[in-house]
Amino acid sequence: MLNTITVSQLNAYVKSLIENDPHLTFVNVSGEISNFKNHFSSGHWYFTLKDKNASLRCVMFRSAASRVKFEVEDGLAVTLKGRVSLYEKDGQYQFYAEEMHPIGEGDLALQFKQVKEKLEAEGLFDAQSKRPLAKYPKRIAVITSDTGAAVKDILNITSSRFPNCEIVMCPVLVQGDMAAQDMIKTLDRVYALDNIDTIIIGRGGGSAEDLHCFNDEALARKIYESPFPVISAVGHETDFTICDFVADIRASTPSHAAELAVPDIRELKSRISGYEDLLNSRMLFKYNLYDMQLKSLQNRVSVTNFERVYQKKQLDIDKITTKISDTVNKKLQDEISATSNLIARIDALSPLKVMSRGFSVVTKNDSFVASVNKLNVGDNVVIKFNDGKVKGNVTDILKK
Repeated sequence: MLNTITVSQLNAYVKSLIENDPHLTFVNVSGEISNFKNHFSSGHWYFTLKDKNASLRCVMFRSAASRVKFEVEDGLAVTLKGRVSLYEKDGQYQFYAEEMHPIGEGDLALQFKQVKEKLEAEGLFDAQSKRPLAKYPKRIAVITSDTGAAVKDILNITSSRFPNCEIVMCPVLVQGDMAAQDMIKTLDRVYALDNIDTIIIGRGGGSAEDLHCFNDEALARKIYESPFPVISAVGHETDFTICDFVADIRASTPSHAAELAVPDIRELKSRISGYEDLLNSRMLFKYNLYDMQLKSLQNRVSVTNFERVYQKKQLDIDKITTKISDTVNKKLQDEISATSNLIARIDALSPLKVMSRGFSVVTKNDSFVASVNKLNVGDNVVIKFNDGKVKGNVTDILKK
């Protein structure tokens, strides 16, 4: 009778068989990724690799996943390198991937394509966000290696073309896994400076691997945040990086970047000299023109003509003065006549006028008496005439 074993024992035995099989220890397997899950807390990747007829459960631990340079998504065709083993807990075998490479194009090329498409869709390459360079910069920050040929070219060209411009050197790594992060930190320091007119970032030529740090997504976003115009000068004329697309200006070489960043002082002096000659020529032309016009006017306008114009204007002034005087006099006479009529009406209503015609006025206690009802027998009254007054005493009242 066979011995009975547990499920755990069986799974452990099968796992040992698989892991001890040399054909399953180092395996290259290709297929299409599906059900991709990135466990951000652990950094491990879990996905299924499939073809038309079968599927394979796969795991890629964080240490291996961190070495993948492109973005993994469902539908991506890849080749995996790794080993086969059994996950004892659920009794299913799975593939433990150590390397992942895209099928059809290299890792760096795929990463470049993915980052470019992503940032382009977000508008980081849009032409309307590009800023013009300062025409006459006073301070330029140069972010590159301090030992390469690029920095020498930039310094030589800027000093010969525009020596008054200050160059702020910012040495960085321009190659390797730490280069992108080094450039990001340096950009943060440059952004905190004052009076920076332009930033040049780049390096000389090299292989695709050498220039790969300039395709870093985080570096591209940091360049897009720049408060100052940025010139990207990476590699040679045929080399293109993500930094070239996100920068305000792309220079074909570091030397070209220096030429774009500063004007040529010799050309400026020549241009100014040309402007001076043109200005003098135009001023002389205007002077001669106005002199001819003035002499022509002097010949046409004689003293007689001037006196005739003066006399005509004087006659016009006299007519206006007479008209104003007549208007004022008429208005004054109208006001005098109206005033006289008002005085006559007031005089006609005067009590003195009435008294002069034989009437008199009776007062009691200096108040006019308009009715007999206001008097009593014994009241003292005063009767005023036009030529005097009489004092009396009321002895009798006769009413109508």
